[in-house]
Amino acid sequence: MSAKFEGDRPKSLLKLGTATLIGASAAVLISGPALAEVDPEVAYIFNTLLFLIGGFLVMLMAAGFAMLEAGLVRTKHTAAICLKNIGLYSIAGVMYYVIGYQLMYNLTDTGLTSDYFGVPGLWAGSEAAGGEGVNLEDGYASSSDWFFQMVFVATAASIVSGAIAERVKLISFFIFVAVLTAFIYPIGGAWQWGEGWLYQMGFSDFAGSTIVHSVGGWAALAGCLLVGPRMGRYVDGRAVDLPGSSLPLATLGTFLLWFGWFGFNGASQLAMGSAADASDIARIFANTNMAAAGGVVTTIILTKIWARKVNLGLALNGALAGLVAITAEPLQPAIWQAILIGGVGAVIATGGLFLLVRLGIDDVVGAIPVHLFAGIFGTMIVPWTNSETSYLVQAIGVASFGGFAFVSSFIVWLALRNSIGIRMSREDEEVGGDLTELGHEAYPEFVPGNGRALA
Repeated sequence: MSAKFEGDRPKSLLKLGTATLIGASAAVLISGPALAEVDPEVAYIFNTLLFLIGGFLVMLMAAGFAMLEAGLVRTKHTAAICLKNIGLYSIAGVMYYVIGYQLMYNLTDTGLTSDYFGVPGLWAGSEAAGGEGVNLEDGYASSSDWFFQMVFVATAASIVSGAIAERVKLISFFIFVAVLTAFIYPIGGAWQWGEGWLYQMGFSDFAGSTIVHSVGGWAALAGCLLVGPRMGRYVDGRAVDLPGSSLPLATLGTFLLWFGWFGFNGASQLAMGSAADASDIARIFANTNMAAAGGVVTTIILTKIWARKVNLGLALNGALAGLVAITAEPLQPAIWQAILIGGVGAVIATGGLFLLVRLGIDDVVGAIPVHLFAGIFGTMIVPWTNSETSYLVQAIGVASFGGFAFVSSFIVWLALRNSIGIRMSREDEEVGGDLTELGHEAYPEFVPGNGRALA
């Protein structure tokens, strides 16, 4: 739990929470009566509660991704993208439980530790069955920490689904998600949050601008390059707009993601058992909120100046880019700095979206500019407000995660393309994934098929 001072969260430091808390309280009692000593059991309860609340807030982001993507894809693909989102969340949970968590936190230089299935309570069941009990020295319930870690890996997978929507095969996508959440994300995460070599160098990524968002963005970029653009997206070298089904739905998804981000960043403080922790969490909440606001305001001004009209879709992505950018360091900045970081992140994401269009890369929801480009910026700007790291170390971390995530994802996508295929047939893509892969539509009264007429 002392990891908050480092800007990251190595697993072993979580167990120092209660001891640190008691020692700090004793020092306070010696020096003055400003703060009362916190009972270890009270600290245990509040720390566990932070993980649980943060976890289900991040879980709500899965709904946010689903609604955002459902609103930005065309009607004939809406049910398919919803299934991909609930499917990827479930697959991510299972694969991270069976393999991913162990690779991320039990991987050493000589291989996996003998305690491969040694996470208390996760395999043995209840305390009566020899599983998790209450150990106040840990400072939290281990299952609450595992749950919080698990929803993060699902977020990384969610980034991929929207970028390659409307043309990727359902089963191929699910296989990729299984590999991403079992191996790619956890191995990279072990370098930092598992106290690996990047952690030893001093790389800082508080809640995962790079570890979560950029990794998901690199995986999405590899998929977009290999699956190709949607039919009709580029005609005679010119980009053709393919409007989504519902901007109100996409707006709802953005607000859900914004709300869930308070758990994403706030609970990455990893402790709520003291007044200092509570104060830090409040600061993280404020900075997170204002970075998103800065992203929206900047995008509104930018699009009004550039096109003389404000674009809702770009404004939504501006909010998300601001959130991604502040995620690497949401504690140290002043609020004005958080607004500026969010605003610059939004500019980068907006420019990045037009860059992808010029390059002929079809990203349906703009996930790559938001999560990859803004994620890189957010990680690189950390030394501006956190003097404990350097721009060089941050650049090494960004490059290392990027190289590993992109190359490994590209290999997996390529293997899938050369075996079972990753793209729907032209006929299936024309009809839409709802009917061809699911056999039913999200909006049957509006979609032709099975004798139904257009409304």
